[in-house]
Amino acid sequence: MPNLVGTGLQDAQDAIQTLTSYGIAITKSHDATGAGRRQILDRDWKVCDQNVSPGATITSGTLIDFGAAKLSESC
Repeated sequence: MPNLVGTGLQDAQDAIQTLTSYGIAITKSHDATGAGRRQILDRDWKVCDQNVSPGATITSGTLIDFGAAKLSESC
């Protein structure tokens, strides 16, 4: 698992798809601010945290969840 904290949410999702040759085609995300907002346009969000530690082995069964905030917000 790469360290994707600080990258754009769409870029992080694309990186996982590329890394796994679409073995993990879908990742989850949630509002890291606690406001419960949905990430409709992923390009407007950045990754603040990830549930899988950098360096961990991921497989097609790994559920990846990114905590995200709007680009203009602090994590």
